[in-house]
Order: sequence, then structure tokens, then C-alpha cells
Amino acid sequence: MTTVYIVGLLLITVVAANIIHLLWPVLPLAIYQILAGIMLSILPIDTHAIVLEPEIFMLLIIAPLMFNDGQNVSFRQLSQNIRQILSMAVGLAVVTVILVGSGLKLALPQHFTYALAFMLAAIITPTDAVAVKSLTTNVEMPKNVNETLEYESLFNDASGLVLFSLATGTLTSGEFSLGHGVLTFLYVFFGGIIFGSLMGWMLIALRTTLMRTHVDIGSIVIPINVMTPFAVYWLAEEIHLSGILAVVAAGIVHSILYDQLRLTSSRVQNATTTLWNIIASLLNGFVFVLLGVMLPEVVSQTLTATILKLALLALGLYLAMSLIRYLWARFKLVDMHSTNPKRDGLLLALGGIHGTITLAMAFSIPVLTESAQLATRNQLILLAAIVILISLTVGTLAFPRLLPAKTKNYTNDEFQDQLIHTVQYAIDELSESPDHKKEQALVIDQLSSQMTLTFKINRNVYDRLASQARGVEMQTLAELRENGVVTAKEEQVYDRMIGRDALMHSQHGLFAFLRIWHYRLKWKRLSHKLHKHHPQTFNEMQKLYSNKALQDKSKAVRQQYFDRLESIFSMTMTDVNEFLDEVQTPDNVHEVAMVRRMYLNRQQTLDRFHSRGEMDINVLRTLAIKAFQDEHSYVQQQATAGAISGELANALNEHISNDQLVCIQSFED
Repeated sequence: MTTVYIVGLLLITVVAANIIHLLWPVLPLAIYQILAGIMLSILPIDTHAIVLEPEIFMLLIIAPLMFNDGQNVSFRQLSQNIRQILSMAVGLAVVTVILVGSGLKLALPQHFTYALAFMLAAIITPTDAVAVKSLTTNVEMPKNVNETLEYESLFNDASGLVLFSLATGTLTSGEFSLGHGVLTFLYVFFGGIIFGSLMGWMLIALRTTLMRTHVDIGSIVIPINVMTPFAVYWLAEEIHLSGILAVVAAGIVHSILYDQLRLTSSRVQNATTTLWNIIASLLNGFVFVLLGVMLPEVVSQTLTATILKLALLALGLYLAMSLIRYLWARFKLVDMHSTNPKRDGLLLALGGIHGTITLAMAFSIPVLTESAQLATRNQLILLAAIVILISLTVGTLAFPRLLPAKTKNYTNDEFQDQLIHTVQYAIDELSESPDHKKEQALVIDQLSSQMTLTFKINRNVYDRLASQARGVEMQTLAELRENGVVTAKEEQVYDRMIGRDALMHSQHGLFAFLRIWHYRLKWKRLSHKLHKHHPQTFNEMQKLYSNKALQDKSKAVRQQYFDRLESIFSMTMTDVNEFLDEVQTPDNVHEVAMVRRMYLNRQQTLDRFHSRGEMDINVLRTLAIKAFQDEHSYVQQQATAGAISGELANALNEHISNDQLVCIQSFED
């Protein structure tokens, strides 16, 4: 139970670090996660309870991460760049391990055996595309360099892991044969690829068959997809193949057959993609938070002089690997289709940033003997961590100086304004139909949320406009009552509804609610006036809307009651809309849209009470799909006419597609 508690605490820390990075993205996410782990280590928790066995760590952390990388890769681009990939992911990885490992053995023979040196080299060789992306978010990385780094990070992870496994086996057994090692490498390498491909194909066939023969089986096929890397890795290791290469191959097979899966159920695919994004984010963060938790203990057990030696050694290893990468590009051992070889070679060298896989392999080191000063597990973990920190620091400092800042050909305000026009176009098209008004109101409410939830608003301006709109509404209601159009009971029910809106939609809800009571007291005398001048009408309507009448289950009474409320709402909304049209300016367009949405929510509430249980879900879905199609059509029309750029059109279409998924899902729920 203690382990479960600590793991849960680590995951909470991951989420907290992600939130801080989202709000203050000054440092790389990995740094925030490490710092969060260090802060967590202050708490009285037993870190030894979360030290997993190397095999378990590989199964639970590395296998799912590698599988997700595999299923996200584009097979078409993969096949077009196979030579480039083999050069970087296999050739460069093997050469780096051999050169760095041999250099370690020759430079520090008293501290490193060949097996230990090659194991450490295999640990620090893999690169992390996620880490590179986090450092290049705000700069323009050349496309050819970026693609090279992405493909390298996928397959050099696998190469490094295979070499790591061989070195670990040699280290624990104490025996090494070059011929046997080469044969073993080929067996586990290609055997893992073949086995993983077969397993991936069979699981894809199973999922496709299930989705074609059954309507709603997301609860079955999604767990199958999530469990795939664990099953494939375990079975491959049982027959002495590379479990990591097997899960990568299985992931790539999923990528190849993705179109076939997408045709069967886009809903399942979207849910699967979202789930895997969450899993990958949590696992990546878990590793770095775990490092932060363990770092103080590791440092406290290491002498200061030893830490300095490890830091110098880590710096030397980083420089050696960067030099190898630069020369690899300059001697054209990898074809990046470069127009500026010197620049691209430098970017390729600096892009060799290490991350999750390096750290995960370090945690997977078996507990070693104390026979050598540097050959302890904690010191090797610390050494790998320092290499990661150096690569992150250098990248953070270098990329903004070497690359131009990333710019968009549209501003956020332009995106938001164009989105409002797009949604309004769809609403206008939808409102032209005289049929299915109840369903229309609900769909329009969903569409309106697109306009109000994608930009930041000034809450003070919004609250002021909302309060003024309610004042107009109450003034209209008072005039209607004074003219005998509405009764005291109707006003009482209606202004309670206004009060609820004040509480729900204002950040100063209590003050807004008190303001409503001020309006009620101000116009209380009108009830006496109405009772005096229209006693018969007043008494009849009071009887109709008495509590006893409202409790009557007769559909006719309910129909008449809600018809009256909707009629009052329509009359007050005429004045409210005129007021909003008058006060709307380019500076408050978003706040006015938010106020309009508040009234649309009220319309939706009235419609739901008026026809509870009578809305047709199929009609809702049909109207929603048509509305989103209208939005896409409007964007296409604007792009074709040259009114908006292609980049802005793509951003709008992506946003609309995401909103469509959420909207349709809400109707199905």
C-alpha cells in the first residue's frame, strides 16, 4: 500500500509540474519536473519503496513509451527516409557507443571495464525528440534537421537499449565473445522486429474484426491497445528477443494500418490517441520526478570531490558525443538535403538532447558491487542525470541564439475574430430552418461556446455588461408588469431565474444577486398597483401559477406555464439584444459574446424544462454535424477568396474538428 501511495504522490507531482510549466514556460519541462521531485524529497517518504527492478522498469515505463513512439510515426515518411534513419539510428548509435565506450576504458582503465564502459555509452547515446521539441517551441528549426532528429530518437532508442542489454548481460556474467556478441545482437535485433510485427498485425486484425462486427466496443479495443506493449514486450523477452524492438515494430504496424482502423471508428481512434498522450506525458514526467526525488539522496551519499569528477566526466562525454554527431553530418554520412551544411551540422550536434530513455535505462542498471569507485549504481545514475542536464542547458541557451524566433502569419486576435465570424455563420445557417427549434437552441448553445471559451476576456468588463443587461431586462419586466402583461407570480419566478444567472456567470455573484434584490424591492410597489387596477386578471393569473398549480402533473398546465415564461423571455430579449448591439465595440466584442452566451444558456434551460425528454438525439447530431460542416465550408470559402491565410485556415479547421468531437460526444452522453 505504501508503494501505491508514493506512486500516486509522484503522479500528482508530475501534474503539478506540468501546470507550472504551462503557466511559466521559462525552463524546459524536464527541469520543472526534476525540481518538483527535489521538493517532494523533503517530505518524509521512503524512496526505497519506489525503486523498481530493472526488468519491471523496462516493462512498465520504457515499453509503453517506445510503443507510443512507434504508432505515432508516419510509415510513408519512414519508408522515404530509410537510409537517413539507418545512418542516424543504427550507424551513428553503434559508432558512438564503440568510440565513447572505448574512450572511457582507455582514459579511466582503473574505473571502467569494457562491459561497464559500453553500458554507460549505451545509456547516454539515445536522444529525446520530446525534449528537443520543448526547447524549439519558440524558434524555427529547419524542417530537414527536425525530421532527422525525430526519426533518430525513435530508432536509436532501440539500438541503445539492445546494446545496453548486451553490455548488462556481459557485465553480470563476466564473459564476452565478439563473435557470439554479434550473433546475439543480430538475433535479438531482427528477431524482435519480426516478432513485434507479427504480434502487431494479429492484434490489429483482432481489433478491426471486433469493430466491424460490433457497434460500441470502445471499452474493449482501447484496453487491448493499451495492453499491447506490455504483452508484446513480455512475450518477446520470454523467447530471448529484444522486447523493446518488438514493441517499436508493433507500434509501427499500428501506424501502417491506422487508416484501416480510422475507417472503422474515428471515435475510438480519437479516444485512444488522447489516452496515449496522457499516458506518455505521465510516464515521461514520472521518470524525471523520480530522479528529482532520488537526487538528494544520491548526492548526499557521494563525496564532493567525486561529484566534481562526475561533472567533468559528464561534460567530456557530452562534448565527445556532440563532436561525433557534428562530424557525422559534415562528412555527409547522413543526407539531410541541407542547403547550409555547417549550420545544420551544428544544429544536429546540439539537437542530441538526452531525456527519458537515458534516465530510464540508468534506473534499470542492476545493483553493482563496490569494486570500483565509479562503478556504483547511484554514481552512474548521477552521471547520466548530469549529461541530461548539460544537454538541456546547452540547447536552452544555444537554440534561441542560432535560430530565428517562430512567427505566425496571423495574430491571436485575428484567429479569435475569424472564429467568431465562422461560428456566427453556422448559427445563421442553422437558424434559417423552421423545424426542430428545440434541438436548434441546444446546438446553437454548444456552438456559441466556441466563441467564448477560446479567448481571454476582461472579467470586469464582462460583469459590468452583464449587470447592465440584467438591468435592461428587469426594466422591461417591470414595464410589462405595469402594463398588465405579466403577473406578480410570473415576475417572481422570472427574476429568480435572473438571480441564478447572476450567481452562475459573475465573479462577483453575491453582489450581483444583491443587486437583483434591489431591483425587486424597487418595483415591489408595482404589484400593489397592478392588484389595484387589474384585480380580476391578477387573481386569475395568481391562481394559475400558484404552487398547487405548478405541482399539477397535467401536461397542459406545464405547457401553459413554460409557454408564458418563454414568451416573457422573448419580450425581454428584444430589448437586451438592442442594448448589446448598441454597446458593442471592437474592444468589448468578446465580452459581449460572453453575455449573449449567458442568455443562450437560459434559453436552453427553458427549452429543456419545456420539453424534457422530447429532444431527438438523432436530430441533435444531424444539426450539429451540419453546423460544423458549415463552419468548415465558411473557412474554405474565406481561404479560397484570399481573406485568410492557409495557416490560419488550418488552425481554424483543427479547432473546429476538436469542438465537433466534444459537441457530438456531449449529445451521446
